[in-house]
Amino acid sequence: MNILITICARGGSKGIPGKNIKLLNGKPLIYFSLSTATKFAELIGNVDVVLSTDDQEIKTAVESFGFNIDTGYLRPEFLASDTAGKIDAIHDVFKYAAQKNNQQYDYVIDLDVTSPLRTVSDLQQAFEALKCNEKAYNIFSVSPANRNPYFNMVEEQADGFFSTCKKGAFLTRQSAPKVYDMNASFYIYKAKFFSEGLKTAITEWSLVYEVPHLCFDLDHPIDFVMMAFLMENGHLDFEL
Repeated sequence: MNILITICARGGSKGIPGKNIKLLNGKPLIYFSLSTATKFAELIGNVDVVLSTDDQEIKTAVESFGFNIDTGYLRPEFLASDTAGKIDAIHDVFKYAAQKNNQQYDYVIDLDVTSPLRTVSDLQQAFEALKCNEKAYNIFSVSPANRNPYFNMVEEQADGFFSTCKKGAFLTRQSAPKVYDMNASFYIYKAKFFSEGLKTAITEWSLVYEVPHLCFDLDHPIDFVMMAFLMENGHLDFEL
């Protein structure tokens, strides 16, 4: 069994400029994903880790950490735009690593740099869940949603009035079906996901791993401030 871990970090972030190497609790943001990837690789074995970036500054920073990371891949321009799909970017790294290492990978684990609040244990448990389900194509991390489309999320109808996004006679949020937020921390794919040309992580054969602790991604500058505060003041109830 061979596993590829991809760390995708393109340059030119607009929401949080330079976020991939912006300091978080004294370390560049990307450091936390690389550290988790390295620990998982050492624990499991037969794991290769590849950086996908179009930015020389990010590449130089990663090489300075001393991790056993392949930094030889350069993400092509057409996969580094704001409109490029993440699945296509991962698939391109997958093909690069398979050819370079003359290796047939059975699984691909993508760790999102902007959602670093995950542990090696999270990856282990999610990986085992996917491995044990023959029908599943992939698994991704989620957190319990604060809002529920059956109860307190509304959308406009054709007549201009508003009603709940999903229909159901639920009087409390607790009685409504449980829903989740994708926290974008990690995605694990079986090789057949790519060989069959799937383009989105949400498929008819997807599993979810509910992260048992705080986990969120950095979309806006205030998210970075919040995460920095939690880490710098010891408010996380787990170890990265």
